[in-house]
Amino acid sequence: MTGADGLVVVDKPQGLTSHDVVARIRRLAGTRKVGHAGTLDPMATGVLVVGVGRATRLLGHLAATDKEYEATIRLGQSTVTDDAEGEVVSTASAAAVSEQALFTGVAALTGDIEQVPSSVSAIKVDGQRAHKRVREGEAVELSPRPVTVSRLEVVGRRRPSADLIDVDVEVGCSTGTYVRALARDLGAALGTGGHLTALRRTRVGVFGIDQAHTLDDLTESFSVVDLDDAVTMAFPRRDVTEDEATAVSHGRPVPIAGETGPTGVFGPDGRVLALMTPDGDQLRVLVGFVG
Repeated sequence: MTGADGLVVVDKPQGLTSHDVVARIRRLAGTRKVGHAGTLDPMATGVLVVGVGRATRLLGHLAATDKEYEATIRLGQSTVTDDAEGEVVSTASAAAVSEQALFTGVAALTGDIEQVPSSVSAIKVDGQRAHKRVREGEAVELSPRPVTVSRLEVVGRRRPSADLIDVDVEVGCSTGTYVRALARDLGAALGTGGHLTALRRTRVGVFGIDQAHTLDDLTESFSVVDLDDAVTMAFPRRDVTEDEATAVSHGRPVPIAGETGPTGVFGPDGRVLALMTPDGDQLRVLVGFVG
């Protein structure tokens, strides 16, 4: 297939990087113009929104939307990466952790919080990725960042051994939130250490796991969510007149009509012209799709 413009919602398998998925979609779509909205670690599975053709222009705005996850936190062990892929660096029995202590710890990590990102992250420190510095043996300290955890709910508990507790949680959070860091901080608050053993992203913005396709499915039958449909799904819609459409097509603003955030603007023919945002009493172009 060639010439596609749209989004592909992929159910990323464990063991592949997000870049691996992009490379596969490039082959299936017959174009190198492919990108993704929000990296998933190789250990993680679930929703990876991939843009093809002109839809790659949407990805930065989709990546900034809220996300949901299913995760398992192991209490009783800390790792260098805050997840199961890293070396265990400390242990402390979680046998005495009560249900009340667990729920108190979870509550403290819910809402608007200041989170120190995992040191094994893509954040740059003096021009170099933090994860590269850590893997080269450096001690990396990152500054806390404001994030919002709208939901952190315990949905299951298991004891894989006498000293460990596996806690299944569901997470709703703002972009930039590290679920690995939630696992680390919960373990620290409980005095046991903690790390992530499983992570599945179930939603990015309006795109949920029920809309996602496996790579095997896409290899059998490749298709995209058409650009017009994708913008309509992800953003409020505004239909403009012929004169306004001409202005937007040339990158000019149009009068505001009650919009409060990024809005998909469509011409009289029903095709998307741009993603626009309020600026005073006008809408200005964020991303143009004409040409």
